[in-house]
Amino acid sequence: MSTEAWMAEGICRQVDGDLWFPEKGGSPRAAKAICSRCPVQEPCLRYALDHDDRFGIYGGKTSEERRELKRKAAA
Repeated sequence: MSTEAWMAEGICRQVDGDLWFPEKGGSPRAAKAICSRCPVQEPCLRYALDHDDRFGIYGGKTSEERRELKRKAAA
């Protein structure tokens, strides 16, 4: 599936974009809840990891959680 194809299927396209970028100290819970129901959660996370996206919620993971995944994969 091409990048554009899976992106079009994301539930995130149906909600306010600010939800995916909580303010410092803000909770990512609402975004993560939506991600947990999304049919393209896996390719979204893979995209963020492959492109070293450092901000926002992708594939149900915060930037800190994605950094931890990358660290574990490199070990």
